Amino acid sequence: MYIYNVTINIDETVHLEWLTWMETQIPNVLNTGKFTSAKLTEVLVEEDMGGRTYSVQYTANTKEDLEDYYKHDADKLRSESLKKFGDKMLAFRTELRLVKEFYPTNTSN
Repeated sequence: MYIYNVTINIDETVHLEWLTWMETQIPNVLNTGKFTSAKLTEVLVEEDMGGRTYSVQYTANTKEDLEDYYKHDADKLRSESLKKFGDKMLAFRTELRLVKEFYPTNTSN
């Protein structure tokens, strides 16, 4: 499993508008068919640059799904966010590969 992580710092002046917009943007990314799920999380660290920071984590089954997304969909979807929020938003992207998942074990007898 692969995680395509997009970390976004959004200016406080457009923060609420951006959150509302993400309610349609995340489904648009999922509707490309390249990802199986997404999580929107708020980063709980104050940034020196101000604003609010979020992470969107899209889950893909294969590396090929990610490559397909980059080839066919990423530029269009990224340009939509730039057109709407421009310099009020800063984003960086990271690819992660899940090595192993751990769960708590039942320790009660």
